[in-house]
Amino acid sequence: MFENQKIECILPPQKNIALIAHDNMKPEMVEWCQQNKAILAHHFLCGTGTTAKLVSDRTGLPVRGYNSGPLGGDQQIGARIVDGKIDVVIFFSDPLTAQPHDPDVKALLRIAQVYDIPIANNRATADFIIRSPLMESAYSRFLLNFRQQVQERAEKL
Repeated sequence: MFENQKIECILPPQKNIALIAHDNMKPEMVEWCQQNKAILAHHFLCGTGTTAKLVSDRTGLPVRGYNSGPLGGDQQIGARIVDGKIDVVIFFSDPLTAQPHDPDVKALLRIAQVYDIPIANNRATADFIIRSPLMESAYSRFLLNFRQQVQERAEKL
């Protein structure tokens, strides 16, 4: 029924990158951003509350801040993915500490997967993504045509 109903979406050469880090990982995120400052400076950055502020204050990079994760920041980033306004997510998660907003984190990871957004959950993956030649060029991805799916489902009901 929904086969071959994909639409092309293009990630532009200048990416919109979301930066997120759990509390124990914020120093590592700041350090990573400092080490990759020359690359990150060519892209648009945003992030959840404290992470955005720390990265901006300590690296000088402009980072648009949203709410902190537990106050809805993860959901704000997820909504921007749905709207096509986030191209890459760098999320240094802490796998050893329980997070009170874990359902929000899982929802963010799920929506990034649904929309085929590159997402790094650790430094090694972030390094691979940021140093990829695809970071500086346009990249075509193909997503299910969700509007067409909704229309077809509505017609059946």
